[in-house]
Amino acid sequence: MSIVHNFPFFSILLCMSAGILTSMLNHRAAKWVTFFVSGAVLVMSIFTLNLTTSLENSYSFMMGHFPAPWGNEIRIGRLEALAATGFSAVLFLSVIAGFYHSPTFVSEQKTNLYCIMIDLALAAVLVLIYTNDLFTVYVFIEIMTIASCALVLVRQNGHTLVAITRYMIMHLFGSGLLLLGISMLYGITGHLLMEPLHDTIQGLVEKGQYTDPLVVVIALITAGLGIKSAMFPFHGWAPDTYAFAPPVSSALLSGIIGKSYIFILIKFYYRVIGIDFIISQDMTFYLFYCGIAGMMVGSIFAIFQRDIRRMVAYSSVAQIGYIYMGIGMGTAAGVEAAVFQMLVHSVVKSLLFLSTHELVNVSGDRKRFHFLHGAGYRNVPAGIAFTFASLSMVGIPFTGGFIVKLNLAIAGMNFVGTMRALVLIALAVSTLLNAVYFLHTVVSIYRKPPADIVYPEKEKMPRYVAAALGVSALLIFLLGVVSEPVMKIIEKGLQTFA
Repeated sequence: MSIVHNFPFFSILLCMSAGILTSMLNHRAAKWVTFFVSGAVLVMSIFTLNLTTSLENSYSFMMGHFPAPWGNEIRIGRLEALAATGFSAVLFLSVIAGFYHSPTFVSEQKTNLYCIMIDLALAAVLVLIYTNDLFTVYVFIEIMTIASCALVLVRQNGHTLVAITRYMIMHLFGSGLLLLGISMLYGITGHLLMEPLHDTIQGLVEKGQYTDPLVVVIALITAGLGIKSAMFPFHGWAPDTYAFAPPVSSALLSGIIGKSYIFILIKFYYRVIGIDFIISQDMTFYLFYCGIAGMMVGSIFAIFQRDIRRMVAYSSVAQIGYIYMGIGMGTAAGVEAAVFQMLVHSVVKSLLFLSTHELVNVSGDRKRFHFLHGAGYRNVPAGIAFTFASLSMVGIPFTGGFIVKLNLAIAGMNFVGTMRALVLIALAVSTLLNAVYFLHTVVSIYRKPPADIVYPEKEKMPRYVAAALGVSALLIFLLGVVSEPVMKIIEKGLQTFA
């Protein structure tokens, strides 16, 4: 085993160690440690991805001295390495672009805490990607919930306090459902590691035993993770939380933290229960219709928003719907399209929130569209970044969003009758709705500003912030024109995921 095989473990350990170290440093040093850690994790994830693409199957890494099924372990394959690389890249670019404005939202006394929470959130994301143990899943989901609350609550105003209260209530309810499902599963099988769980469940299914309890377990865990990932109709907490959080927090919550819950759900379906049993119990149809409903409802609510932050936040609900519609198809092509959407949306959504804040900042901290006229000229890099991300959300060719919708349409064509029609109609209508509010916003930021509004003097944005926004836009373009290698990694990774 080479040293690269150890990089996933090193990444997790480095993030958790950084959380301890930053508590003892001044605010400036704490930021630099977070920069270094996120960059180091990205580099190690790239090396891990390169390693897994040369292996036929995934490999396990034993945590401690006790082997499975008594000990804990992480399992690393193509899909895990790809998710870790994509999510760590988004976090790295987000902290580069967003820390510039952090003093506006985070006092010097709280900067250490803010950096600690970012480090712990990244550690939790990596654990959820790599872990092979359901108890570890629950523990780090709770760590992530606490870190997420702190990332929002650090900006203390009335809107934020209301939003985080709703967030905490909903996420604790989701955690309760998740814990209840895991407890029932442990009571049925006597295992928490995923491979022994899968083998035991397969034996029970073949014998026709515990079918109803297993369905209840699947429903509990699906609902718990659905609440945490803002799946319709459990999305009520998301718009205000994303809209009123600091820009870096919004980018992380919507970009990667929500996706990590969906990644765990896919892992639970494939590696623990078995996707065939999930389909046989019609559980995927629930996700399919929830996904389509989310695509429509999120877009309709986004159209009627007059605050650009809430518009971007509601669009997240619609985009999460695309993911769940893909998973709900119950086919390999649908799930592959859903995973690709997770990667694309993580980049696009973080770029939207970060560029939105830059546009608001040069408009006198005013968020309504009327005051944003001309913002694309007052901050040219942010205007270009927002425009390109918006085009991806609509699904314009040469962007990652176009490939997502194309793959979902191709996956939908594998069906016949009502299912095929629903997929194609949902994609067409949602694309039209996306165009209504995103293209309207792009036009607004380039319209002539009102003569009676005084805007602040242009503040020169640092080059590294513009570079981070530019690299994010470049990633969206690359996902649109060089998507085939990524899709091959997803396809092969999904085949070995179980």
